[in-house]
Amino acid sequence: MDIHLDSRYRKDSGVVYREIAGEAILVPIRQNAGDLESIYTLNETAARIWALLDGQRSLRDIRDALVAEFEVSEAEAESDLVDFIRDLRTLGGVVEAG
Repeated sequence: MDIHLDSRYRKDSGVVYREIAGEAILVPIRQNAGDLESIYTLNETAARIWALLDGQRSLRDIRDALVAEFEVSEAEAESDLVDFIRDLRTLGGVVEAG
């Protein structure tokens, strides 16, 4: 399944976001609580993308926000965004909002 910039995604309730000791992390709550491999540390860009995934904004809107907020080209922002969405879909962290 391809990822299109007009698509809208929302966070899945099976993944929680936490900031612990200055680190932004995602924890799938469907996994075994003792499985540390299921905890994902986010960099600043990924944490911002996560914050913007509200089911209302398109991926194009999110890409444009990244370009405005970070020193990054449109192509680089789009590549990073699509890669992160692909990872989140694999993790089960997002669902398409339609």
